[in-house]
Amino acid sequence: MMKKILLATVIIGVSYLLVCSGAGQAPQKPRTALVVWGGWEGHEPKQCVDIFAPWLESQGFRVEISHSLDAYLDLEKLKKLDLIVHIFTMSDIKPEQERNLEEAVKSGVGLAGWHGGLGDAHRSAVEYQFMVGGQWVAHPGGVIDYDVDITNPADPITKGLRTRFHMKSEQYYMHVDPAVDVLATTTFSGQQAPWIDGLVMPAVWKKLYGKGRIFYTTLGHVAADFDVSEAREIVKRGLLWAARVMGDDPPKMNIYAPLLKKK
Repeated sequence: MMKKILLATVIIGVSYLLVCSGAGQAPQKPRTALVVWGGWEGHEPKQCVDIFAPWLESQGFRVEISHSLDAYLDLEKLKKLDLIVHIFTMSDIKPEQERNLEEAVKSGVGLAGWHGGLGDAHRSAVEYQFMVGGQWVAHPGGVIDYDVDITNPADPITKGLRTRFHMKSEQYYMHVDPAVDVLATTTFSGQQAPWIDGLVMPAVWKKLYGKGRIFYTTLGHVAADFDVSEAREIVKRGLLWAARVMGDDPPKMNIYAPLLKKK
């Protein structure tokens, strides 16, 4: 009888230790990301993938990389993802590919990208542009010197970074959705286009599309742009935010609200 009591005590003790140590718990499901790259080679999509895909893996993501928009043909598979990184400047997207991408994001999958890979992709796809929150229309002067100003230094994507940093790259002029939550801006000097002298343009933003989080930055014309530590760190944090690893959903925004008269 005493032996049975001792055996039961040992079993209970071991079980307790397993539960407390986490060994008795089911392993956490790994986060998953799909990186789809292609389009205009001048933006060095593959070289940029080689920067951020390994980093996502280091953060515990299981990463799938595709060089074809056909990666969007399996909607049920897409809906199981945590994050889609879209890097596909210009190019055409077929209706089913576009529709599945948009439906996956609406369902809660995060979408993130940079420069033309996300903000100058599929120029005739207006719903895609609605999802991203903006569309490239010009980069006056081509590759030039310009500054980026962080306008929300309390946000987890920008917190602790220098509030102004320098880029030598394409300074994107965008048509922008007024519902985006702007994290950083850039100001045009007017040297290349005098009629926009002093114009302040969003350069980093986040937003929702359905239940999905969208992160976008105009930075990243070529892979070397990410040698600027702030530009690289903003993308890293933006990927994590879009995948719901950190931060909250953005508030409802209207960046033109200060221009509206109160009734």
